[in-house]
Parts: sequence; structure tokens; C-alpha cells
Amino acid sequence: MPRRKRVLKRPTILPDNTFNSILVSRLINRIMWDGKKTVAAKIVTEALKGASDELQVAPLEVLDTVIANVKPQIEVKSVRVGGANYQVPIEPYEARALRLALTWISNSARDIKGRNMASKLQQILRDSYNLEGPAVAKRNSVHQTAAGNKAFAHLASRVSRKK
Repeated sequence: MPRRKRVLKRPTILPDNTFNSILVSRLINRIMWDGKKTVAAKIVTEALKGASDELQVAPLEVLDTVIANVKPQIEVKSVRVGGANYQVPIEPYEARALRLALTWISNSARDIKGRNMASKLQQILRDSYNLEGPAVAKRNSVHQTAAGNKAFAHLASRVSRKK
């Protein structure tokens, strides 16, 4: 049995080549399918440039605003108390909130049918920038669920949080 707390070693993510941003690199990793990183990088670069041209804003500003609009401020975790499961609202830590936002953006783009991935991602970025679309709707539904379960907030001390 180990005597020390195990330290989680997360891999370091290098910035992408086009925008020199770790955030863009993380989005590329979320979009990537079957290890085809160059294809994913091309999709994300094309989508970011297209969205920034439409919105007349710098590409990194578009991504920062989209992440801020999609990132959840509160989420629910399931806690078992005395045979009953409660959805307890808690504030997610920063890395989890960012991961959820990137996942919701990429999944929303994948759910659109009939176009290439770059144009679908561009539409999601444009909609999320304007506080519309399925990614923002997902964030709002999570917030609504948390607001509906506010009565169980006193059970938050029972939730184990990992950082």
C-alpha cells in the first residue's frame, strides 16, 4: 500500500503551429479522429479563420469568447445518500470546465449533417460567439439542471473533487 499521495502527471500540450496557442491545440486534439492530427489542424485553422472573417474579430479572440460563452460555471454530480441518488450542484474546476466546453463544441459540430467538418465547426463557433446554437444550449441545460437541484447544495461536502 503506497504511503504517499499519487501525483497525476498530465502530458504537456504544445502550442499549435498556426496560432501559437495551447487553446487551439486542445481544440485540435478534441476534433482529431483516429490520430489524424494534421487533418484536424487543417479543419480547426480553416474554421477559425472563416469565423473570424465573418465576425470581423481576430481568430484567437473568437475562440476565447466562444470558450467563455460555452464554459459551464456550475454542474451537477450524482451523490448517493442513504439509498437515494441526488444531483448535487457544484462548481467545476477550471480544467474540467474547459474540457467540457471543448467537448460540447466538437460534439455539436459533429452532430450537424451534410457538410464538411470545417464549415460545421465554423457555424458552431459563429453561433457560440453570438450566444446561440447547440453548444450554448447544452451549457444552459446544465445550468438549468443545477438550478433545479439547488436544494441539495448542502450535500456538496460529500462530493469528492479531484484537481
